[in-house]
Amino acid sequence: MAASRSEPLPGLSAHHRALLLRVAREALETHLTAGRHPALHSDDPVLRAPRATFVTLRRRANGDLRGCRGETRPTRPLIDAVAYTTIASATDDPRFAPVTAPEIPSLAIEISVLTPLALIAATDVVVGRHGLMVEQRGRAGLLLPQVPLEQGWDRETFLRWVCRKAGLADDAWRAADTTLYGFETVAWAEKDATAP
Repeated sequence: MAASRSEPLPGLSAHHRALLLRVAREALETHLTAGRHPALHSDDPVLRAPRATFVTLRRRANGDLRGCRGETRPTRPLIDAVAYTTIASATDDPRFAPVTAPEIPSLAIEISVLTPLALIAATDVVVGRHGLMVEQRGRAGLLLPQVPLEQGWDRETFLRWVCRKAGLADDAWRAADTTLYGFETVAWAEKDATAP
């Protein structure tokens, strides 16, 4: 999966992307086979910078979603965030039963690193560039920028679906008490990784 824009997160090189995919796979394997979190360390400032991340797990055979979890705020270093959200995707997506160790080889990993969330007007949303998060009265939903591209949605359909993700009415994005946030990502999957 290519970046959703030219490069909203400069400094995240092909080397970093390949390394982070290895971190994600190691986290998945270590957690599901040994029940522990992998020991991680890096002095690289890119990997130590706090970043919001999402990790998506898909079945290699058909691309079906198997789990997706993430963080919208940069609360931990990127290297740790990738490991944490990989484990959460495998074990804490309420839509699916937890991933089992025998499934590991059949799963492909995709990582999305988010720019900070910023208020956005519905008319400023650009499909393929922006991800969206909607909030209203304690409910929130988020869709990554690649989702409307994969689904062939226009802007208004994207807005409707992010509201549905939050459990809101389709047109909740129009309401005065709704807050809409936009963000960009750099997203890549194992099949896209280049060797460091």
